[in-house]
Amino acid sequence: MPEETQTQKPSRTNQLLKSGIIFSAASILIAVGNFAFQMIIRRRLGDGPFGTANTTLGFAQLLGLPMGCATIAVTHYVARFHFSGDDARLRGLFAGCRKFLFHLTLASSVLAVLLLKPLSDFFHFPRGLMLAALCCVLMGFWSAFATALCQGLGWFKRLAFIGILAVCLRLAFGGLVTIKNPTAETAVLASAFMLLAYLALIFWRKDMSLKAEPVSPWNAEFVQYLIVAAAFSGGTYFFTQGDLLVVQRIQPAFHPGELGAYVAAGIFARNLPTAVGPMLTVLFTHRSSQRHGSALREQLRLLGFYAVGLGCGVAILLVTRVVCLKILGKYTPEAAEMLVPLSITMAFAGLLQALAMWALASRWLKISLLYGALGLIYWLALLFLGKSPAELLRVMPVAAGIVFVIIFLVWIAAMRPRKTVAPAQS
Repeated sequence: MPEETQTQKPSRTNQLLKSGIIFSAASILIAVGNFAFQMIIRRRLGDGPFGTANTTLGFAQLLGLPMGCATIAVTHYVARFHFSGDDARLRGLFAGCRKFLFHLTLASSVLAVLLLKPLSDFFHFPRGLMLAALCCVLMGFWSAFATALCQGLGWFKRLAFIGILAVCLRLAFGGLVTIKNPTAETAVLASAFMLLAYLALIFWRKDMSLKAEPVSPWNAEFVQYLIVAAAFSGGTYFFTQGDLLVVQRIQPAFHPGELGAYVAAGIFARNLPTAVGPMLTVLFTHRSSQRHGSALREQLRLLGFYAVGLGCGVAILLVTRVVCLKILGKYTPEAAEMLVPLSITMAFAGLLQALAMWALASRWLKISLLYGALGLIYWLALLFLGKSPAELLRVMPVAAGIVFVIIFLVWIAAMRPRKTVAPAQS
């Protein structure tokens, strides 16, 4: 039996890496499709609705954070047993996690409904947009429920198919519905409609319905990890999307057309870590199951590919920013200028996310908590210091760079091999 387990582990790991490559390639197509969607709504909507639609989608992600942290925690635990070859324990844990996620999805939906009005009032969102955002959030919860189980089992090929199908649905809805009703609400609803692609999992329902006595994941270790995963999810949101909430709150300080220029520049900058993000998903699943020997070398290689891809993306975007903005139909000298600090900020945010995800998969819980705390401090700095677009863009790259240096130094210290002291001989 031990020999069989050792044979299964490499084959499952190789399969994970291969499907991860397919998932990463598919993400490029998905990014292109999402960019095409932005081109459609940019031409159908005016500058104001176009900007507000994108800030609303950022707000929807804030409400979706509870399921985000649960997705990370369940992915980590399911991956540990899936790639260890412990199939008996995997079946019971999978059934237990499925039950836990179902109940959490219901609770998160109720919480989102309760928080919707006070948060929308604070960030100055109109009521009609909030109803569209709520649809997006609720659909997102159920898709996150399925994503957590799929990622834990390493079903990246299936997730790639669902992602491509989802972006096709988003394009179809955005292209057809906004012809007759070109509003920010319909643009937001397109992001809810795309999540119907997860219904494709019905075809694999037998694979997801592993019959076993549910084993509850709840123990002290899981609760601790869930808290840390919440810190990671919150930190990632604040670094990559938090400025959109600040922009929505200070919207009266924007000159006419300035909000659209900021959002257009942000679309390209935010897509930098998103385009190479699937490598981190594969890295997290891989490192959650194995951490030493050849596995460590493969993980460092994945981390290196991610950093190189992110750096190349930044360089290409900065060189071609005028062309990119013209393709989107939103070129102005102001937008091109905004793209420089936004790209630098998102490059730091992407590197921070990679180091934090490595720490989370390695169970370096203190680093993950530090990442979450610094993310909150970063967002509060933007909220209190970014009283205008110019001030906000001055603060963002400097603050993100400082946080990156802190996290990188702590990560390097954690990566150093521990020296063991031999016991003294009498």
